[in-house]
Amino acid sequence: MNKQLTFIASLAFAAAGIAFAAESAEVKNIVIVHGALADGSGWRKATEILEKRGFNVTIVQEPLTSLDDDVAAMKRILDLQEGPTLLVGHSYGGMVITEAGNNPGVAGLVYVAAFQPDKGESLLSLASSKPAGSMDIKETKDGKYLYLDPGAFAAAFAADLPKAEADFLARSQVFAAKQAFSAKIGEPAWRTKPSWSIVATEDRSINPELERDMAKRAGSDVTEIKGSHAVFASQPEKVADVIEKAATKAGR
Repeated sequence: MNKQLTFIASLAFAAAGIAFAAESAEVKNIVIVHGALADGSGWRKATEILEKRGFNVTIVQEPLTSLDDDVAAMKRILDLQEGPTLLVGHSYGGMVITEAGNNPGVAGLVYVAAFQPDKGESLLSLASSKPAGSMDIKETKDGKYLYLDPGAFAAAFAADLPKAEADFLARSQVFAAKQAFSAKIGEPAWRTKPSWSIVATEDRSINPELERDMAKRAGSDVTEIKGSHAVFASQPEKVADVIEKAATKAGR
């Protein structure tokens, strides 16, 4: 009987060791989700920095046709990763990682000047709770999609970028379906996964106070960076530092 108990205890110890190893696996995969009214090209500098530091970085080019479609696009990328993954979301991308982050392969979440919703909240409900200022948002002729007037883009989105870079972001923006902004979140992944938040202190697209409030509610580790809504492009080194720190801590 003692031998049987010893064998069972050994199996339990081995299983615990495997579980611990899985939880503490090194995080080298980083999947980035860009925000609405933008595309993934603005993340090039930050991506190159992270790759030089040994990370495998993938950027999700979500269609912005609906929150469900964007979460599905992220899950397709997650399916390609081998090992634990850190999700990074900018702006509306925070809505996507909050929903998709419940995937068991996700080790943690990083919100970069992003919405960090709780259950039942939408981008519209959050944005209207603490307005950031005047954004010249226009509708397409069919009334289904929204975009930021290219002439007003720099001031609202990328005030600290060189004019040529801000103009490129304005002209490469992906139009967002209205229903993506009104979709409500299910169970937020930050309730069960560690999270980090970058507050862009000069943000004119999302009120910095709203970014602080959402991060505090989620218990996120907060870093404040002086930068516009496009802080990932204007301060890529500092943003990469936060992502690297999150990957290191999520892997412990």
